[in-house]
Amino acid sequence: MAKIVRVRFKSFGKAYDFDSGAFVLSCGDHVIVETEQDLCFGTVAAPPALRDERLSARPLKKVFRLANEKDFKQREKNLEKEKSARAFCIKCVNELKLKMNLFVVESSFDGSKLTFFFTAEGRVDFRQLVKMLVNQLGVRIEMRQVGIRNQAKMTGGIGRCGRPVCCSLFMNAFEPVSIRMAKDQNLSLNPTKISGLCGRLMCCLAYEYETYRELKKRFPKIGKIVKTASGKGKVMRHNVIRNRLTIQMDEGREIELALDDIIT
Repeated sequence: MAKIVRVRFKSFGKAYDFDSGAFVLSCGDHVIVETEQDLCFGTVAAPPALRDERLSARPLKKVFRLANEKDFKQREKNLEKEKSARAFCIKCVNELKLKMNLFVVESSFDGSKLTFFFTAEGRVDFRQLVKMLVNQLGVRIEMRQVGIRNQAKMTGGIGRCGRPVCCSLFMNAFEPVSIRMAKDQNLSLNPTKISGLCGRLMCCLAYEYETYRELKKRFPKIGKIVKTASGKGKVMRHNVIRNRLTIQMDEGREIELALDDIIT
């Protein structure tokens, strides 16, 4: 049975599964792995574990070899190249007065290609920019426009929960998130409290949404008139987690009751 190992390409970010082959690996080991973009330098995030072929028949790329001193030097060289290329590109963008926000540059492991990631409100004609980059850097150039959420995923950061943002840590794809999810969970609708680093609604709003929906099916709807031991009243608020609800009585005062205290 094949073994899989989890490899991360950035200090924090999503870890990917690879076939570890016959290599004996531990967390923190540096390896060269095969990817769709050729060979890449990565760090073992989780030691090899047996792979159940019945659960996943998806073929995995392999660990090519352990990183050596030459690989570390190449990695340092690539980091310096990315840094200088980013500075030069920003200079060119300002000269050409292009309306784009360059946020990261990534080099292929062999240094033959540089990919420039940027965000922009609309389409950008970067043909002249590419010519300037090729003339200065002498490598293949790729310009890639991404959305603001992808920018957060690629650059990473710390969310308001104090943990690395979910999109860069483990998420494979972005799921739709709506303001309804915040409303149904009785969360503050203040945009600064329910928005992530990207300025969009936080992805974690969707994590418990289905649970809240299921729990709320037991509750009478907001505005419904219900009977209690103290008389009739109107449902004003739900507290799903505590299994309680707030009732406004006929005389205007509000009381909080357990759901089981409602007379059906």
